[in-house]
Order: sequence, then C-alpha cells, then structure tokens
Amino acid sequence: MSTDAAPRTSSRLDWEIVVGLEVHCELATVTKLFCGCANRFGAEANTQVCPVCLGLPGSLPVLNRRAVELAMRIGRALHCEIRPSTFHRKNYFYPDMPKDYQISQYDEPINVGGYLELASERRIGIERAHIEEDTGKTTHVGGGGRIHDADHSLVDYNRAGVPLVEIVSRPDLRGADEARAYVAELRSILVASGASDGRMEEGSLRVDANVSVRPMGSQEFGTRCEVKNLNSLRSLGRAIEHEADRQVALLESGGRVVQETRHWNEAEGRTSSMRSKEEAYDYRYFPEPDLVPLVPDEDFIAEATAGLALMPAARRKRLAALVAAADGQPAATSVTDQIATVVDLGLDDLVVAAVGLGADARLALARSANEAAQSPERARELDASVFADLLGLESTGKLSATQAKTVLAELLEHGGEPEEVARRLGYEALSEDALSGVLDEVIAANRGAWERYVGGDEKVAQLLVGQVMKATKGRANGKAVAAALAERRG
Repeated sequence: MSTDAAPRTSSRLDWEIVVGLEVHCELATVTKLFCGCANRFGAEANTQVCPVCLGLPGSLPVLNRRAVELAMRIGRALHCEIRPSTFHRKNYFYPDMPKDYQISQYDEPINVGGYLELASERRIGIERAHIEEDTGKTTHVGGGGRIHDADHSLVDYNRAGVPLVEIVSRPDLRGADEARAYVAELRSILVASGASDGRMEEGSLRVDANVSVRPMGSQEFGTRCEVKNLNSLRSLGRAIEHEADRQVALLESGGRVVQETRHWNEAEGRTSSMRSKEEAYDYRYFPEPDLVPLVPDEDFIAEATAGLALMPAARRKRLAALVAAADGQPAATSVTDQIATVVDLGLDDLVVAAVGLGADARLALARSANEAAQSPERARELDASVFADLLGLESTGKLSATQAKTVLAELLEHGGEPEEVARRLGYEALSEDALSGVLDEVIAANRGAWERYVGGDEKVAQLLVGQVMKATKGRANGKAVAAALAERRG
C-alpha cells in the first residue's frame, strides 16, 4: 500500500498519538538580526536587503540587542533558565538561504528547560527556545505551488535575516486537540510578552509538528515524522490526525514508519514525503567565527524582562481565585470555560477592576464571557466603574438580566451611564405591588403548573418564571420572581 495513504482504522483507539512541536516565532524588532535592514512585512520583494543579509563577501554580522532582549522575555515567560549561549553555522543549500548557511544556536541555546501551562492546567515541557535568523521565501509558480510541478520559482530575500526564536517542546502533547491548544496558548504568551505579533497568516508564527504513534500503554516512542507547512491551527490539527492515521495504517499492515520530513497539502488533506529526516551531523554545525559568545549578565536579564505582563495561565488563576472567593468553592467547569474565554479576549482586567469596585465576581465574569465578548475591542475600552455600576443595577434587581444585557450592548455601542441608558430605554424596576398582581394573573392562568409546583415539582418553576417575564415584557427580575413564587408556596 502507498505510504501516503491514510485510511481511518477502527483500531485507532488502540494507539496513542505523541506530538512535539517546533514553533518559529518572528521577533517584533525594527531591524533584522544581524544588519540594519527593516523587519517589516508586506514590502515589495527584495527591497529590504543588504550585503549582510544577502551573504555577500566581506560583510559581517552585528547582533541586534533588541532581539536578544525579546528572546530572554520569551524564555522568562516560558519559565526557562536563561543561559550564556553561542551561535553556530547550520549549513544547508536552498535557494532561499543566500549564504548557504543559517546562523543559529546549536548546543548552547539561550533558553533551556521551561514549560507552558495549558488552560487544562497540564504542563507541556519546553526543551529550548533559541535565537536564529530566518530564511528568504521561495514561491513556486504554477503546478499547485510545488517545486516539482512549477513553471518557475521566485525568491524574495526580504525575510532573510529576520530574527526568530525557535521554541521546541518536549514530546508531551497527546493528539491534535492538545497541539492546537498549545499553539494557541503559546501565541497568547508571545503577544503578552511583547516579543511577537503572533500573526500566523503573515508567517510571524510557523509550526512544524513531529508526530509518532505507539500502542496504548507503551512507554517507548515510535518513529517520528516531521510535518511542515502548517500555517493555521486548522492545518495543524488536520495534519496531525492524518499523519497519525497514516502511521497506524502502515504499522497495522506490517510496514514500518520511516523517519522523514513530510509536506502537508492543505487542499488535498494529506501529507507527502519531502526528504529523509536530517540529523544534526547533516548540517555540519560549527561555531560562527564572526560572533562572540552571548553572555548576558544579571543586570541585562533583569532589565530585559522587567515589566513582563501577567501570562495567560496566571491571569486565569487570578479570575478563578476571584470567583472561588465569591462562591466559596472552586470554579465549576462551565466557569473555567468562561474564564478561558475572558482571558483569550483580554477582558480579564475589566472583570478584576469591576470586582475591585464591588461588583459580583460571578456576574462580572458571565457578562464579560457572553455579552461583552460580542464586541471585545469596545469592551476593553469600557470604563470599569461603568461596568461595575451596571452589574450593581442587575445584582440589586433594579434591572432584570435581559434588561442589563440590553443596556450593556448600548453602553458598548454608544457609551453613557447605565442608569441614564436604562431610563432612556424605559426600564424601571417593577414594584412589589405590581409584581404581586402579575403573579396572581400567571398563577390563575397556569393553575395546573402551579399545583404541580406546590406539590414539589421544581421543574415547572422555570415555566412560571418565564410566564411572569413574558407578562412584564422582561421588566421583572428573574431571581425576585423565583423568590416570590417560593414564598407563596410556603
């Protein structure tokens, strides 16, 4: 059978997928790693080049200090040890590598031995996060974009020499979903650290996946294949699933997996062989003679990493602590999902500030994860005191939940003060006498449901509350209605 085929097998549950990721992150510097050329996406081809990044004879590299600072910020954000490091020449011969070697870090990387914590609180080990320069970009014209079928190829060296940090995970990921979660979390960390814009669509973040399979329960790793050309979270997940299926089918048919580099074809939804997997000796690494060792002292490290923002994991724990303090118990799964959403959208500071002004933590989280999440950019600009005032109106029953959601939408769209907006919309709290009269009418119109409720059937409570809300056109407070019904039942 073809080694590229990947039929789904009924026995996939008998196999465990093991994934390690190599993520290349372009650093947000003004200039390239070893020269003064602009580091800017989207310029006309080959207009941001010079003798250094083109590898012309007699040119010498000069290390970009800002790139080193950003690399150390990434290391600190990923809990790595920041060490003295050296640069090496990694020799290989591609048209988009004008020097025929890449300046990278080999056996002495700047960041070593960290971890990344997923929203599930599982920690994924980080082997290293080292500095290197990017290559140029080759575009194969015609034939579906592959070199073998192309009419001709074009090379743009604008990207050659752009500073990268390559972040290499340990093989701790188990499957496509976890791999996607890892990259999404890593992207959030890189953006929060200020080291990168994390734009996968512009190539600022590129992922290679090392995929292997092993029998469930086995502790030995299978033979891995590296899958390239993964430029979105969707591609990453699809490629891992396909490659795992391909390897399982191969092993179950009596074949063996060959260690190699494979290309992901997004249009066809499959991987195909590119080349045998290179080992370190294939690159003939040797120390870069034109660069001295990089030995940042403690003052330099402290200066570079000072003011590092809270990372997503810490921000999730901060919100969980607020909710736990308010509820008196750890957050439920539904709440942890809301927390993850709020942090992903950058609305956690709004929640924390509103709670600090006296707002109910659970309510602040719910409104942020649901209604405010519909307009996250505007919500991030919302004054925390305005948000807290709105939540106070809802908590005290002056606005129903439905009314509060409508007022929040108006505040996000047009601004203003919650009470003024509520008055303009005609929202007034229902008096006790008015609510009592509505309850009489609803009970009379739903006698059977009321008798079941009095008899202990709690399921009909929501029906009765819904009828009251309908009769009052949403002006009643749901909690107050439920309490009034319970009081009448005795």
